[in-house]
Amino acid sequence: MRAHEVSFLDLVQGEKQFQVPLYQRPYSWVEPQLARLWRDIVEQSSAMAVSSAHPRHFIGSVVIAPSPALHAAGVQRWLVVDGQQRLTTLMLALAALRDHVEQTDNRDADRIHRQYLVNEFRQGDEHLRLLPTQADRDSYRALMLKHSTGERIGNISEAYRYFRAALVATDDPDDDEDLTRIENTIRAGLSIVEITAEPGDNVYRIFESLNNTGMKLSQADLLRNYLFMRLPKRGEDVYRDVWLPIQEALTGSQLELLVWLDLVIRGDVRVKQSEIYRAQQERLEGIDDGDEAAIEAEIAELARRSRHLERILDPAKEPDYQLSVGLRRLRAWGAATAYPLVMHLLDLLDRGVTDATDVAEALAYIESFLARRMICQVPTNNLNRVFNASPSAVGDTGPIAPVVRRYLSGRRRYWPSDAELRNSVRNRPFYWTGRGPQRAYVLRRLEESYQAAEPVDFDRAKLTIEHVLPQTLTQEWIDLLAAEVTDEGGPKQLHELIVHTLGNLTLTAENAKLSNSPFQRKQDIYQSSALRMNREIADSPTWGKAQILARSDGLAERALRIWPSPTDGVTDESEGRDWSLLRRACAAIPPGTWTTYGDLAELVGSHPVPVGVHLATHPVLNAWRVLTVDGRISPGFRWETEGRTDDPQQLLESEGLTFVSGRAAPAQRLTGTDLAALLGMEASEPLPRPDAKVDLDSEAGQRFLAQLTEAHPHAVDGVQDLLSAWRASGGELSYGSAAETSCFLTLEPARYDIQSTWPLVLYPQTGVAEVVFQHMRRRPVFDDVALRDEFRQRIEHAGLEIPQAKLNLRPSFSLDLLTDPQRRSAITSALEWFAMVFQARLAQAERDSAATMFNDSES
Repeated sequence: MRAHEVSFLDLVQGEKQFQVPLYQRPYSWVEPQLARLWRDIVEQSSAMAVSSAHPRHFIGSVVIAPSPALHAAGVQRWLVVDGQQRLTTLMLALAALRDHVEQTDNRDADRIHRQYLVNEFRQGDEHLRLLPTQADRDSYRALMLKHSTGERIGNISEAYRYFRAALVATDDPDDDEDLTRIENTIRAGLSIVEITAEPGDNVYRIFESLNNTGMKLSQADLLRNYLFMRLPKRGEDVYRDVWLPIQEALTGSQLELLVWLDLVIRGDVRVKQSEIYRAQQERLEGIDDGDEAAIEAEIAELARRSRHLERILDPAKEPDYQLSVGLRRLRAWGAATAYPLVMHLLDLLDRGVTDATDVAEALAYIESFLARRMICQVPTNNLNRVFNASPSAVGDTGPIAPVVRRYLSGRRRYWPSDAELRNSVRNRPFYWTGRGPQRAYVLRRLEESYQAAEPVDFDRAKLTIEHVLPQTLTQEWIDLLAAEVTDEGGPKQLHELIVHTLGNLTLTAENAKLSNSPFQRKQDIYQSSALRMNREIADSPTWGKAQILARSDGLAERALRIWPSPTDGVTDESEGRDWSLLRRACAAIPPGTWTTYGDLAELVGSHPVPVGVHLATHPVLNAWRVLTVDGRISPGFRWETEGRTDDPQQLLESEGLTFVSGRAAPAQRLTGTDLAALLGMEASEPLPRPDAKVDLDSEAGQRFLAQLTEAHPHAVDGVQDLLSAWRASGGELSYGSAAETSCFLTLEPARYDIQSTWPLVLYPQTGVAEVVFQHMRRRPVFDDVALRDEFRQRIEHAGLEIPQAKLNLRPSFSLDLLTDPQRRSAITSALEWFAMVFQARLAQAERDSAATMFNDSES
């Protein structure tokens, strides 16, 4: 085998085709792997913008072998023995880049297509530079050749859509070169080790050995080995007295974090945590060989900084009360991106440059910077750059707090002003903002601002976020809102605009009891709450638009007192509304689905009218997939490309959307909640989960039946028949603990290391059954998208319409459907198949595992 380092362009240029062999799994990268690669590409792109001499970023190896069909003439065919995931991903990223730039530059898009993706003068399969396994081939070919038909599900299509949305979020209209840098990074800024097998090598054995390796040395392991290799005389003592205490105080990942922070504080702001050994080695090579005192001093400096990191990770170790409080708040926030600045501040304190009061004030500014940005939905993609550059920008001259405040208030750092904060609290959907713990933290800080005589112990209380005006409307709530409609399109649209705002949210341990109960019932529960903000809600005579807006304004004033403002006259004011979230949401809408102006308005915290105006006056990807609330093409719709005249309805139909009498099928609509899920905007509450596995005769089962009988009596017999058939298939019944007692159709695996799964959740009062693809995709065996799709098709035999684009969401159908024997039979058959496949696949996995253990013992 021969190995050498190449760029992506070096690897793929020429008339070549890379074939993924049959023995390899289908393409399997999903969002975590895609996000990590995209982050590396963007960071490398930024680094190359600063210095063309910046070294390439290593992304791994690709092992190739001559194909049995390799000939001297024609396309050179190579089998991809290892590395197909990253090679396929880079091809998909380039296809997404091609289609993104095509909106403004057809010639550039055509060049990308011919240079990287296809063999220009070849036909058929030889036309593609990469040929995936048969399972992925149709999806891949459709994307590479831009076919309007073809496979639209699976990880291939999801990866492509991820990069389309990522490019929309990354493309800066003020930077004409950002997309060129992205392309140059992929073609030349990524380092790949190309390993070429010789003819006659057993490629399957090579693949097997590459994928059965032991534990690799971490970056910190490599650095430790290098340091102590350079301490032949003093190594034993230094290891015992200095290094070992660091290693005992920090975990392996925390030790790597320390080494990375050490580099950043020294000014290496572009270094990645995956490259800390190389960067430290290059720095330390400046020390003369044999100068053990200098190497020992470097280790001592790491030890000193490790004590700062210990206090950041465990604020209880900080002896000063003010600092401990500030560190605890940042820890609760999850402010890992701010660690370089916090470490620098503790370093200045340790060296006597400043005092604890000054540093505590600076920590308060950091918290405010993070909290205000989150509340105002400022994108987080520049936070690493802001904080990595902060130690050198802040400097080492006290007092330090005013300098930190002025730095964070600077241009393009986006610390929201008081006016922006007030507007966001009043209008934006806080429930979808930031991460779940951050949302709970904001509400906790607001509650603490009441300064109750007997404050709640938040560390022990099991509090979750509660919607006072519930997410699911009952008729009582609809009637209440109807009287308050002004310029909204009815009570349901008013509900969408205010339900997720901060003024309608609180903390409670009684979420299960509150649910979607009438306000009078909620008042009784809030009145007995230990939280001041809940007792304040209980004092309100009713709860609607006026009360939610008034509470929003009150909470905004509290937030202004908690989190100080940026320095006057330095910070940027937003020029109008930030529509980046809207553009990301539109980019994420899959073919064959549609959404409404109201759904987008709910997501971004706006009104449908300005959403429509923005889409009509700005080029936004997939804007043709946004329709009126009744599923029609808006009369004001205009193509973003001048001169384009094709019919948007015909385009939508070619993408798989069904129209009846000019209206798009409701089943193919994506709601605001669906869009949030597609964007990874996690809800504060997790997916519904069962509380206990019991039968229908249990107390929970009887409560479920009683609620179903009261709300949907005609569906009771059909539901009971379905549940009996499920249990006959080997399934179990579980129930939720909320006020509406949901019923889960669960399957328990025999293996202890595999979690239970459930295909359906039935809601007796709401009268719907959810097909929980969003849950299935995270658990074996239906994390296989092909199996989820087959289940979807079998469910559709009951006369349902569930588009493929919802295979990661939670589509639902009415329990009334179960009153029809034929439709109930079709759903029962689909569930029987689900149970059979689940059990059979796990049994096969168990047999395969046993066979592997036997073969290992024999060898």
